[in-house]
Amino acid sequence: MTTVLIADDQPLQRLGFRMLLESQDDMSLVGEASGGAEAVRLIARLHPDVVLMDVRMPGLDGIEATRRIVAAGSRTRVLILTTFDLDEYAYASLRAGASGFLVKDALPEELLSGIRAVASGDAVVAPSLTRRLLDAYAHRLPSTNAEAGTEAEAEAGAPETPHPGIALLTDREREILTVIGQGWTNAEIATRFHLAESTVKTHVGRVLAKTGSRDRVQAVILAYEAKLVRPS
Repeated sequence: MTTVLIADDQPLQRLGFRMLLESQDDMSLVGEASGGAEAVRLIARLHPDVVLMDVRMPGLDGIEATRRIVAAGSRTRVLILTTFDLDEYAYASLRAGASGFLVKDALPEELLSGIRAVASGDAVVAPSLTRRLLDAYAHRLPSTNAEAGTEAEAEAGAPETPHPGIALLTDREREILTVIGQGWTNAEIATRFHLAESTVKTHVGRVLAKTGSRDRVQAVILAYEAKLVRPS
């Protein structure tokens, strides 16, 4: 049984999600929150497997709520719900630690599949779609001060500080991380490197563990931030 918490400031939206979840034999709704702060409190108390997190909520928004949930070491996985065509916060929410995102006009079966995927530790969106979304939005997000400093140092010829987990990777694992960032599936990786898919899964698991990535989506983001992959 997958336990789910809904965080959305729209009562009608919560009602729709509730009705959908209650129609499933393998899912259980354990709570509802009308804002990010309430979601953080309920997750600390109820420990759901998945939280459906709206991005735009009054007070504490979904991005900051996600950041706090992840920072607290919660096992709850965050599935961001966003209006992608208008919302530029999808990438920021993934960087905050969300395990994936869906658009709010997704079909019911897509939302249910997304919940099950996140609960099992998989990425919600297909790797190729993840890359297109990151390509579309990575360059439009404002840089943090730290990032701005890094860019200035790079222009001055100073070396960039690599992610500590990157140094732990073997050459093959670094190759695997790079192609994950390029949107390759396990089957494509297996074909390219002449490996069994089971071996690819082992490599991917080691990459996630060594880099501290919660899931494949986070590994894609790391590949971008480590400049193993750059936006098109």
